[in-house]
Formats: sequence, structure tokens, C-alpha cells
Amino acid sequence: MTVRILAAADRAIRARGQFHLVLAGGDTPRGAYRRLREASVDWSAWCIYFGDERCLPADDGARNSRMAGEAWLDYVPIPAQRLHAIPAERGAVQAAQAYVETLHAVGEFDLVLLGLGEDGHTASLFPGHNWGTAPGSPDALAVFDAPKPPPQRVTLSAVRLSRARQVIFLVDGEAKHRAIVDWRAAKNIPARAITPVAGVDVLVESALLARLKG
Repeated sequence: MTVRILAAADRAIRARGQFHLVLAGGDTPRGAYRRLREASVDWSAWCIYFGDERCLPADDGARNSRMAGEAWLDYVPIPAQRLHAIPAERGAVQAAQAYVETLHAVGEFDLVLLGLGEDGHTASLFPGHNWGTAPGSPDALAVFDAPKPPPQRVTLSAVRLSRARQVIFLVDGEAKHRAIVDWRAAKNIPARAITPVAGVDVLVESALLARLKG
């Protein structure tokens, strides 16, 4: 995974001078983030965003921004003005509005990293909720009744996550088996709402992949 991130960064910086990366939260990408600490790259060209965030205090360990900081971002010299955490401590509505403003001048993301939940959710786009798939949907959505705690969150919309040159889903754990099966069967799960022009890559860890092939 780390190799793919660095390759995407190299392509973007060579072509456009900057690398716009959206990070996934949760435990799955933590190892890849830690390995990025050792990379010898031009960190000043990296621009970091988040696919979603929990409405918790900024220093809460359950925040995606805190996890990424502790695993990687606190150890590398990416300029502070290029680290765009979602200000979810303000509450879902204000934070979503603020992130819409943050993303206003950002075109296509170079790389979006996403996870996959047991119910097929990705970022904080949950079944039965607004996924932001309609034309004109805002870049960021306020979530008030997430089925996983905490109930208030902010998430990038499916439309905004799809505005990317490359999207990679990182999937591990036996509990994700049903979601992958449903995805393959073209069932209407949130992950299928992410539809970049180039399609998506799905990286499945070995044990789960073996089960899917069995």
C-alpha cells in the first residue's frame, strides 16, 4: 500500500507540482501510514485531506486526524497549511460547511483512500442515509444518526470522493466478507456510490481474499 501511495505522489508532483491525498480512518491503514514516516520525498508538496471525521474533541484518540497524526503526520514536515483536518469539534453542521469551503478551490484529488465497513459503508456514508450522489450535492455532509458511535460525523459526499484520479479501497478482516460479496453482486451498498472515471482498486488482505476464492 505504501508503494502505491508514493507512486501516486510521484506522478502527481511531476505532473502538477502537488499531491492531493484523502486519508481513510480506522485501523486498516495505520500500518501503511507508519511506514510512510521513513519515505524520502518532498513533503512540502503533499496536501492532506480526510474522507470523514467523528465529532469529538480535536485531541480525542478516536479522531481519524489523531490516528493519522500519531501514526505518520506528526513525524514528517508537511507544512501545517497543507494539513486539512475536518474541524468536527465544531459540530456536524458547522464542520461540514467549513470543509466545503476548504475544498472549494481543490480540483480532482490525486488519490483517495477508503475503507469498507461490514454493512458496506465507506467514509461515513451509511446504508439508509444520504450518500451525496445527486448532481450538485455538497462536497461535505453532516451526519447526525450514524449507526456506529459517535452519532455525529462529517463525511465527504460520494460525488466529491469520486472526483479523483485514483481511488483505493483497503479491506481486511473476516467481518467484511459479506460486504465484498454484496459489492460483487452489484447490491446497492454505499461503497458502490464511489464512481471515479478510472474506476476503483480494491486491495483485500490475504485471509479474506482466500475465503472469497474458496
